[in-house]
This record gives sequence, C-alpha cells and structure tokens, in this order.
Amino acid sequence: MDIEEQPAESVPTATVDQPAQRGRRRVMSVAAGAVLLVAVTGVGGATGAVVAAGLGDTAKPTASTSTRASTVADSSDSQLLAKVAAAVQPSVVSVVVTLPNGTEEGSGVVLSANGNILTNAHVVADAGNGSITVTFSDDTTAKARVVGEDTSKDIAVIKAEGVSGLKPATLGSSSTLHVGDTVLAIGSPLGLEGSVTSGIVSALHRDAGEENGAASNSAALSDAIQTDAAINPGNSGGPLVDAAGRVVGISTAIATTSSDSGSIGVGFAITIDDAIVAANNLLSGA
Repeated sequence: MDIEEQPAESVPTATVDQPAQRGRRRVMSVAAGAVLLVAVTGVGGATGAVVAAGLGDTAKPTASTSTRASTVADSSDSQLLAKVAAAVQPSVVSVVVTLPNGTEEGSGVVLSANGNILTNAHVVADAGNGSITVTFSDDTTAKARVVGEDTSKDIAVIKAEGVSGLKPATLGSSSTLHVGDTVLAIGSPLGLEGSVTSGIVSALHRDAGEENGAASNSAALSDAIQTDAAINPGNSGGPLVDAAGRVVGISTAIATTSSDSGSIGVGFAITIDDAIVAANNLLSGA
C-alpha cells in the first residue's frame, strides 16, 4: 500500500531527548560540549541505554534558534494556525504501550481510514512485552498491533483494530521546507493529548552519526529537521506540520540542558520523505 503523499562565553551542556513519554532514556553526543538525550521517560522505573554520537560536518547552523511561544505575527496569523491545528487534530493519536512495570507513551499519525498509523519505532520498541492502545482526538480508543518497525529510521507502522472512517493526515514533502518556515508540532507531551506548539524551521539537514554500537534510534537524526516548536516527552511519533496543515516531519528528539529539563527550543524531526519510504516498505512487507 503506497502512501500519497554570537558564541556565549560559556555554553551549557545540552542533551537531546527522544520524547516518547514513559520508557527508556538514551544519551547521544550532539556537538562539542553537547549531547543528545533520546528519552522515553518512565513511570515504571525503566532505565535506558547511553549512546555517544557526533554531529556530521553537514550539521552547521543555518539559523539561530531560540525558545519561542509562537511565530504568530498578528491575529489573522493566529486564526490561520488555529484552523490548521483544528484540521490536523483528527489525524493525530496518542499511543500508549502498557507493560508489566508501567507504561510508555508517544504519539502517532493516521495514514489510512482503516487504522494504519505512523509512529517512531522507539515508541513501540517494548510492545512485544505488553499491549498497545491508541486514543483518537474524539477520545475513543482502540487496541493496536505492530505492523512493522524500521529501527534504522526509527519508524514504525501500527494498526488500530476494529476501526474505520479515520481521517488520514495530509502528507507534504520536506524538500519544500525553508529555514524560517512556520511549523506546528502536535502530539501528547507528558500525556497531554492533542497539545499544539508553534515555531519555525530552525535548520535543515541535521546529521548525527552513531558510535559505540548504540541504540538504533540514533540513526533517526540523519538529515533531520531542526525546529524551535516545543517538543517534549510524549511527542515522539507525532507530526510536525507546515502552515498548510501538511505533515512534513515526525517529531523524534529534543536538546535539553540536563536529563531532567524539557524543551529549550531545539527539537528534531525525521523528514516525512524518509518516514514515508520506510512506512511503505513496512506496509508492503506486511
């Protein structure tokens, strides 16, 4: 099934958090004096693997990044983004993996009316030891199963059981993005379903290499989109959408100044182009 588609005198150490809520916590280096913390924070006391990874030469800043509450310039822009958010919400789900020792939570994007949902592989990595429940924007729920996982891309497809008439997300192309474009991140940070944050595309083509045989999801930061839209634990697998409501990325990681801090305005998303190639491969092999 194909899917349509000025340096400061001292810089605090930063980490990048891979933000599916309630699970493992993984650390990856991001640049000199910084690390990537890929995290799934855990209620059940789960611990995580620690990984080191360096940014590639292509990962030069192309725009300054700051924490932003919004990129809205006036009320008309605000109304436009409100309409975009309302239109996209029905295509975004909360994904909860229930385990014997707690739960892990992320987000997902509806791909088909009959229940195919795109998310991060790290969101459902432990699903074999538990069960998956998805919650839709109207608060209805359904059990789900894993159709397939591409851990090299940190992409998974799950299937909600016994559902029909879902609203598939409108997919765009990351190739059309420019630094400074407005984007919205939608998902379930800290379990708060249907949360929306706004920002801009801060940089494109962010690369992080994998070292020390670390967890597979470090590969997700290859050619990634950087954004200052707030992304927090639980946003993993949720959409990054443009001002036209098209999904252009899948939220997967954030930079933080410590393992306990939240968004500081440096988030990362897998390009939708890469995500859909992976998802189509998973669906064709199902």
